[in-house]
Amino acid sequence: MNEEVDFILDTAKEAMDSAIAHLEKEFRAIRAGKATPAMLGTVLVDYYGSQTPLSQVANVSTPDPRTLTIQPWEKNMLQVIEKAILLANLGFNPMNNGDVIMINVPPLTEERRIGLAKQAKAEAEHAKVGIRNARKEANNDIKKLEISEDFKKIAEDDVQKLTDAYVKKIDDILVVKEKEIMTV
Repeated sequence: MNEEVDFILDTAKEAMDSAIAHLEKEFRAIRAGKATPAMLGTVLVDYYGSQTPLSQVANVSTPDPRTLTIQPWEKNMLQVIEKAILLANLGFNPMNNGDVIMINVPPLTEERRIGLAKQAKAEAEHAKVGIRNARKEANNDIKKLEISEDFKKIAEDDVQKLTDAYVKKIDDILVVKEKEIMTV
């Protein structure tokens, strides 16, 4: 077509990629049955006076699907990390054995699974709104171009195809996440 239209399509694609990336980040924070280090991603530890992410002061691992272990790089950080986990209000009860902190992740109740699935749907809907906003901006930019109406229509059709593809991608990601959440 022309360079201006290509630029508008590229910009829309970047915005849509960003919406997908944000959705995937949000989905990592939604707990689904098994323990993952991402569950503690929001925990901030008081590290010599500054609030520091847990992952920067300790090694977080999952020896099995129901257990998280936190191995601090400095032994004197054990109580500080334990306190930070409790303050993060994640519903976990950390156990300190003097070397590592262990957290037993309780299995999700059916009610909690349904709630998490609803939360996942809401996040997917937010991502779709981001996709639609990118489409709207692209179509507005196309309308401002000084090209023939036929080219404008073709460009708008291309934007719609891009939008449809990204909405389908979101739906596919949501199906996988819902299955992960609902699997006992």
